[in-house]
Amino acid sequence: MNKLFFLSLAVLAICLSSCKQEQNPFEIDKHHVGLLNDSTQVKDLKIIFPNDSISKFESGKAFSGNINTIDVHDKTGKKLLVLSPRKLGDSTSVISSVQIMDARYKTNENISILSTFKDINNAYKISRINNLINSVVVSVNEINASFTIDKKELPANLRFDRNLTIEAIHIPDGAKIKYFFINWNNN
Repeated sequence: MNKLFFLSLAVLAICLSSCKQEQNPFEIDKHHVGLLNDSTQVKDLKIIFPNDSISKFESGKAFSGNINTIDVHDKTGKKLLVLSPRKLGDSTSVISSVQIMDARYKTNENISILSTFKDINNAYKISRINNLINSVVVSVNEINASFTIDKKELPANLRFDRNLTIEAIHIPDGAKIKYFFINWNNN
């Protein structure tokens, strides 16, 4: 009886230790967005998104050389992600950036496309802020992310001069994210 108990316990322990936790399909981290990671190749997208629609991609062939992004839609037609491959026309190319389009995708700090500048600033150390023509780009190196905020969200005196150095204190807490990218700089 003792042997049977210990044998059962050993089998149970082996089963439990061999089970690995499944990846959250909407989790964003420095090296992955859902089931995509920084070494995912274009040819693997149909495997990663078997129930979703992938635009401009032909299974078994390189995608069209004129296409610079690949859209991923869920089965209801809602756009989830916009993917940019490193090399055009190469199905073995890795994904270099992922634009987040769906609010279900969140970082471990609960940052999504519905977050505000205050949420980002409270969750992460801001690495850099770039002043562009119509927007500012807030970079967070910790998660390889770039958050674009429309200049309409800024005070009027900061909207038109591209030479101004915009700092975190200049951006209102309630400024909404216009775009959210995860960037992978694979070589």
